[in-house]
Amino acid sequence: MSLRLKEIARTGGLQLVCIVISVGFFALPLIYLALQAFKTNNEFLNNPTGLPHPWTFSNFSDAWSEGDFSNEMVNSLLYAIIPDIITLILGVFLAFPISRGWFRHSNVLYGFFVFSGFLPAGLIPLFIEAQKIGTYNSRIGYLIMTSLTGAGFFFFVGYIKTIPREMDEAAALDGCGYIRYIFTMIVPQMKPALATFGIFGFVAGWNNLILPLVMLNDQSLWPVTRGLFSFFGQYSSQWPLVAAATIIVALPILVVFAILQRNLVEGVAGGAAAGSGGVAVAQPVENNE
Repeated sequence: MSLRLKEIARTGGLQLVCIVISVGFFALPLIYLALQAFKTNNEFLNNPTGLPHPWTFSNFSDAWSEGDFSNEMVNSLLYAIIPDIITLILGVFLAFPISRGWFRHSNVLYGFFVFSGFLPAGLIPLFIEAQKIGTYNSRIGYLIMTSLTGAGFFFFVGYIKTIPREMDEAAALDGCGYIRYIFTMIVPQMKPALATFGIFGFVAGWNNLILPLVMLNDQSLWPVTRGLFSFFGQYSSQWPLVAAATIIVALPILVVFAILQRNLVEGVAGGAAAGSGGVAVAQPVENNE
């Protein structure tokens, strides 16, 4: 028994050390950044590692007004939410028939989509195409370009395979249409998976900097990441102001993650357990008459 207790204590001590190291690597820089946001610029220059004294909140109001975050927040919400919703809906409608094997060579099509996810983004061809078709420096054009991504498609295929096929047959016998069946039966079953990639898509859309930097020249169309990027040229010497602007940009991501973190864990665990198999081929219905 004593050996068992010693082994448990040794394992617990190792886990505690790993947690402390992880906190040191990830949490301490964020804590340091947050503390600098409450300092004046003179105090930061005189004492860059100490606690704020006195604590000031003026950096946040100054960063909000100087960065035009009121307009950029609205743009970022549009750029993050609308493409996210469209991508999730298209992903479900594409993943369902492939997961059921309704297409010939479904495995080949599934492998093609997975392989395409490893290809590098063609930013220069996309820029030339946007100029040719008139989507450059346009809010609608930017939404179109960011809405046609399928990062969660292969994840949805594995998740839908856990949904019994008997539900498809029962819905068909009851006269339920295809679109109605997807929204009323499949989508509710996929809430954890949709929440997971909803978070991933929202974070990716919110943090996107390269595409707005290339595609959006008009300042009124900038998201918050583009506005934050301008701080490093204009206010690079005022680090407390930059720290406050960074917290303003990161705060919505933290709120979204705090609300949906339970669904994030459930979705990742469910999709990982179901996504290892191939795509099943639909079996022909036998006629017993």
